Amino acid sequence: MQSSLAAIDDLKAVAARFAGEIHDRRHEFEKLRHLPQDLADRMAHAGLYQVCTPAEYGGLEHPPRVYAEIVEQLAKADASAAWCAFIGITTSFSLASAQTDEFKTILRKPGVITSGVFAPNGRAQPTTRDGVEGYVVNGRWSWGSGSRNAHWISGGAFTVDDTGAIQRDEKGKPEHLAILFNAADVELLDTWDVMGLQGTGSTDYAVNGVFVPAARTIKRFGKRRSSHPIFLFPNFGMLGIGIAAVALGAARGAIDDFLAFAGKKVPQGNTRVLAEKQATQSNLAKAEAVLRAGRAFFYEAIDAAWADALRGDISVASRRDLRLATSQAVQAAKASANIIYDLAGGTAVYRSSDIQRRFRDIQVAGQHMMVGPGVYELVGRVLLDLPTDIEQL
Repeated sequence: MQSSLAAIDDLKAVAARFAGEIHDRRHEFEKLRHLPQDLADRMAHAGLYQVCTPAEYGGLEHPPRVYAEIVEQLAKADASAAWCAFIGITTSFSLASAQTDEFKTILRKPGVITSGVFAPNGRAQPTTRDGVEGYVVNGRWSWGSGSRNAHWISGGAFTVDDTGAIQRDEKGKPEHLAILFNAADVELLDTWDVMGLQGTGSTDYAVNGVFVPAARTIKRFGKRRSSHPIFLFPNFGMLGIGIAAVALGAARGAIDDFLAFAGKKVPQGNTRVLAEKQATQSNLAKAEAVLRAGRAFFYEAIDAAWADALRGDISVASRRDLRLATSQAVQAAKASANIIYDLAGGTAVYRSSDIQRRFRDIQVAGQHMMVGPGVYELVGRVLLDLPTDIEQL
């Protein structure tokens, strides 16, 4: 389904208005180590956390490119706020794949915020309570971005029997569930003391003996329906898009920050402003070129995969390119930000400098496994036509 250009432009205008406030409050995020609830709630009510969710689930039903552009736009103001938006977008999209009335009711509530971790770090034992089938769940998850703002928090788990043995699904693999918890049932642990993306609130969280009805669980990735092209889009590709968009936006912000003072700063021991130095000119051009090259491949891959989705199936080649492009976009952002950090000299080492904050944020974004070194190995095997488990594409 195609979104109207007017609706997309309206959403971008909304994001632009929030970007101004986000930039003004960026130091507040770092001090809190999570987004202020008032800001998260208003962003959610404005639709910024449900960009790709189908309309019948309360979302805006925009294609993945719009999701990328919105997150990138927010990241120019602050990477942490953009990261929380991307987590809200992808978890809402993932939960909609359950296609049940329970999840539809949850997602259609105005201003709802969701977050979660797919990794199966929990254990879920089937049981019945008051006539309701469900699971008793125990577990602890790391990297819970946006969890301090969320109303609903998901966690991956393996099902186990009463002896604790992991159960197998119809394919003989460990049965993997995504389980949605009411935030009131989740213990948030104060573990988020980190180098970058400090404002994301990506703390550990845990549940202990929490009963969850089966209606709030999804087996693996849920169901796919061709009537909604967004459901054909690969889950790992959706995650990679958000990470890359944050990195690209932050790197663009770093270049803009540098341009704002390059014509004014006279480096120590020099008589000319920084902008007049040949090394500044050539290295700035390199930072611009590497960032735009990574960004161009990124959006090219998104557009190609979406064109496939509109035709009813996303090819292995498009999935491959999407994973490669998202990883390469992050590497391009890191390379560009490194150049800018060096060019800024001593200015960039102070906490008052946005360049050092953006540099830190991009480094942490690049540590995510969805854009890590393993992606290049996976894509290389596919390119070489070697036997490969392509599920992660």
